[in-house]
Amino acid sequence: MSRGWLTLAAEVAGAMDAGGPVVALESAVLSHGLPGEEGRALSIRVDALVREAGATPALVALRDGRAHVGVRPEDAGFLLSKGVMKVAERDLSVAVGIGHSGGTTVSATLAIASAAGIGVMSTGGIGGVHLGEGTGDVSADLGALCRYPVVVVCSGAKAICDTRKTAEALDSLGVTVVGFRTGWMPAFLARSERVAVPHRADSLGEIASIATAKLEMGSRTALLVVQQPPEETALEESVQDRAVAGAIARARAARVEGAALTPYLLAAILEATDGRSLGSNLALLEENARLAAAIAVELAVRDEPAGR
Repeated sequence: MSRGWLTLAAEVAGAMDAGGPVVALESAVLSHGLPGEEGRALSIRVDALVREAGATPALVALRDGRAHVGVRPEDAGFLLSKGVMKVAERDLSVAVGIGHSGGTTVSATLAIASAAGIGVMSTGGIGGVHLGEGTGDVSADLGALCRYPVVVVCSGAKAICDTRKTAEALDSLGVTVVGFRTGWMPAFLARSERVAVPHRADSLGEIASIATAKLEMGSRTALLVVQQPPEETALEESVQDRAVAGAIARARAARVEGAALTPYLLAAILEATDGRSLGSNLALLEENARLAAAIAVELAVRDEPAGR
């Protein structure tokens, strides 16, 4: 089904028309975040996990100037092509107007999911306030989180971000942050107990009640649900800290900046952790998709008309 610049896959449109649970999935992690074959395999696993939980997966991506919601894993090969854009919210009009293809970041996925009427999305980690004094590097994800009333499941801010400053920014922007079965903000690849979250919820029912209350009150900000990465694959926090510090130092020495910086840092962290960061990243992406699907199912059940 097409709505101007937006195309919903028939499966997604059907699920939404029936009031069924749908989970939006960002695609920049496939186009720019993971090695090609790892990304392809991940998309298949995440698709299956969301379906097993009873929801419909809706991978979001730009293709030839159209925002597609519900790209199937077998059709997502174009995201691995050389030259595809990394599309943030600010880039959407350019991509649509000129006809680009690209993977959507959290900010762009939020904007598209909201336009499509999807209320839940999953990602690995949000962008935040980047590490380093005086960098002034603040992700557009934070601004999007205060504009779109979507439930976003993640494992905190990406490893290259300052967890404390990101939490403070979310607070200033009025974004509701809830820890799922944790009272602490996760450190993405590592479990952490450094920065407390404002609220904790220990059940899907509590998360659904908070999300429902936000909508009924007319809130226009996201509900950010954070959970710690799986314990069996998480890095030790000190290991992540050293890897990130070393990666930042290498980037400065090599004078890497702009759009090339994040991919450079992620590659350096992968090298510094002997590949462990990739395993942690993949595991938390899967776990977050599973939780997002469970939340979407809980919300859909609550919305069912009596006697249906």
